[in-house]
Parts: sequence; C-alpha cells; structure tokens
Amino acid sequence: MRCTMTIRAVVASLTMLLLAGCASNVVTDYDSAAVFGNYSSWAFPERGGDSASFESLDDSRIRAAVERELNRKGLDKAGADVADLLVTWQIVEEERLERSGLGFGLGIGRGNFGWGLSTAPPIREVQEGKLVVELVDAQSERVVWRAASRRYLNEDQSPEYRRELIDEVVADMFTEYPPGLK
Repeated sequence: MRCTMTIRAVVASLTMLLLAGCASNVVTDYDSAAVFGNYSSWAFPERGGDSASFESLDDSRIRAAVERELNRKGLDKAGADVADLLVTWQIVEEERLERSGLGFGLGIGRGNFGWGLSTAPPIREVQEGKLVVELVDAQSERVVWRAASRRYLNEDQSPEYRRELIDEVVADMFTEYPPGLK
C-alpha cells in the first residue's frame, strides 16, 4: 500500500511539472484588423543624437535576437524610411517581493492542545525587467503586434545567462508571429 501511495505521489508531481512546463513564457496581443501577410520588411527606428540614445548591452542582445527571428520569418531588413514594420522594445522595470531564507518557529503541546510561535521568513525587494517587443505599422504608426515576457531580467544574472535568456524569450515571442498561424 505504501508503494502505491508513493507511485501516485510521483505521478502527480510529474503531471504538475509537465503542466507547468506547458505554460507559455510570453503573452502576445495583436490588431485583428491588420493583414500580416502584407508585411514583408522591417527596420529598427532611427535613434536620436543625444547621450540617452546610446545602445546598452541588453539593447544589442535584443537587436541581435529580434533580427535573427524576423529573418527566420522571411521578413527582409530595410531602411526605416521604406520598411513596412518598425520594431521597438523596452525593458519594463518591476519590483517584486521575494521571501529569502527560512522562518523560525517553536511550539509546545500535549494531546489536542498546544501553543506555538513563529517568525516569517525575511522578505527582500527585487528589481526585475520584463521585455516587451512591439511591431508598429510604419504607415499608420500603430502597434499591430505586441509580445511581453513572463520571464525576467535582473541584476544578479551573468552576461552569458542574460544573452541566453533574451535569445530564448525573443524566440518564444516570435513563435506567436504572425498571429493565427498555429
């Protein structure tokens, strides 16, 4: 009987892991009136000339990943003045509370009665960034497709891990482009 309960627990755990693995890491939205078959070229918008327009390390990683994925989709890179789509992105900063460590507790009791005290685990504030990519119709200047990651970039990640994460997230995003082809 104990073996049957163990097998059931293992099967239930594996099922939960499988279902969690099937959850999408991106959320997409699109303009249902847009005719995505009409888009054949894309570009990054022109940058301004001030110091705020310098390209960050993550910007270059995102640009490379987006370019690779759009090339896989058969879209041609063009100048911003002639492209059908303009590609924009941003890293939206969010704060999250995270429990770190363990709480402490003790109790005494006898039979069906007892007393206990415990402390909550320490909580710390974590800054994270969520990647959002948008495709803008160059003629109408309206966003026609948007993807947001459910996976986050944070300060503690190594440069290699950040590059791998950005590559994975952008690839996941563009599995949903063009919409309606699944």
